[in-house]
Amino acid sequence: MVKIDLPAETDVVVVGGGPAGLAAALSARGAGLSVLVADRASFPIDKACGEGLMPDGMAALRDLGVTLGPDQGVPFRGIRFLDEDTEAEASFPHLLGLGIRRTVLHRILAERAMSAGVVAAWQTRVDGLAPSGVEIGGRTVRCRWIVGADGHHSRVRRWAGLSPAWTGARRLGVRRHFRVRPWTDLVEVYWHRHCQAYVTPVGPEEVCVAIIRGRQQTPRFDLPALFPKLAIRLRGAEPVGCERGAISMSANLNAVINGRIALIGDASGSVDAVTGEGVALAFRQATALGPALATGNLAAYQAVHRRFARTPRLMARLLLLMDGNERLRKRALRALSARQRAFSRLLAFHVGALRPADLSFDILDFGFALLAPGAAIRRNHPPYARRQPPRIR
Repeated sequence: MVKIDLPAETDVVVVGGGPAGLAAALSARGAGLSVLVADRASFPIDKACGEGLMPDGMAALRDLGVTLGPDQGVPFRGIRFLDEDTEAEASFPHLLGLGIRRTVLHRILAERAMSAGVVAAWQTRVDGLAPSGVEIGGRTVRCRWIVGADGHHSRVRRWAGLSPAWTGARRLGVRRHFRVRPWTDLVEVYWHRHCQAYVTPVGPEEVCVAIIRGRQQTPRFDLPALFPKLAIRLRGAEPVGCERGAISMSANLNAVINGRIALIGDASGSVDAVTGEGVALAFRQATALGPALATGNLAAYQAVHRRFARTPRLMARLLLLMDGNERLRKRALRALSARQRAFSRLLAFHVGALRPADLSFDILDFGFALLAPGAAIRRNHPPYARRQPPRIR
C-alpha cells in the first residue's frame, strides 16, 4: 500500500493496525469520528492463529458493517474434541463460524475501514504520546482519543501506566497450512498431554493446523508422535507456506482506560487460544468502544469490556484444567461424548447464545457424568460422511 501524508489532527488515533485496531477504527467511524490507524508493520499483517472465527465474532463484525460469507472462507458448524480413544462434538445454535485466512480477514477489514474514511499509515512507527496527541513518524498528530491495539506487549498500555493485574502461563503456538480437502465441517481439537492441535478448514482445498504447547516444550509439527489420528488425515498433504509461531496467554487488567486512552484486543487483556475467542472478543469490544468515544464516556466501555471478558476467561480456565490434568481431561471428554446435549448447550453458552442461568441442569448432568464411576461412554463416532457445509445466515 502507498504511504500517506499524516493529518495534522484527528479525533482518534489507533495504535496498531491488526484486526482489533481496524475493528476499533470502524466502530469510531461509525460513531461519526475521524480516525487515523498507525502500524509499523507492512500490509497485510499476518499472525499465527487458528483462523477460526466463532459465531459471536461474526455477529460483532456485522454490527461493525463487515459481512463475511463462504466466498471468503469455509463455514463450520461446531467443535469436535478428540483424544486417543474418545470423540465428542457439538454444533452451534442457529449460526455458523467461518474458517478464514488471517491475511484475508485483515485485507477485508482494512479495505472496509478505508472505504469508511479511516486513514491508515502502514510501515509508520509510533514513538510515544504527547500532551496534545501522538508522536508518529517524527511529528505530532493532535487527537482527542488514543486507542491502544498493539498486542500483548503493548507500548500504549505502558505509556498509559496500565499493566496486567494477573498473567497466566505463557504457551507457545505454531501454525501451518496444508493443501488437502477438508474432511469435516467442524473445527477439530486434538488433545495430547499438555498439547493441543486445532484444525480449521480455511479453503476448498486447504486446512489450517495450529499446535499449542507449554512454554518449556517445542511446538513442532511431529504429528505422528503427538496426534496419530491427525497424521493419518494429513498423510500425503502438501504443506503450504512456512510455519509461523506466536505466544498464547491469559492476562487480566484492573482497568483498560486512563484519561483519554483506551485499550482493546490483546493490549487490554487476553484469553488463552484454547478458547478460540481472541479475535471475536476484540470485535465485541470494538462495538462498545466507538459509541463510548463519541459520547466521551470511556467508563461505559470499561464496564462492557469487563462483562464481555467473563465467559471467555471462565472457559479458558476450565479448558486449561483439562490441559494440565490428563486424567481429568479423559474423564471430561468421555462425559462430553456421553452427554451431547450438555456439550451443545455449553458451546451455546460459550458463544453467547445462552445465559448462565440456562445451564444449571446441564452443568449438573455433566458433573454427574464426570464424577460418577462407570458412567456411560459413547464410543467414537463413525467416519464423517462428507456433505455440503450449511449456509451462513
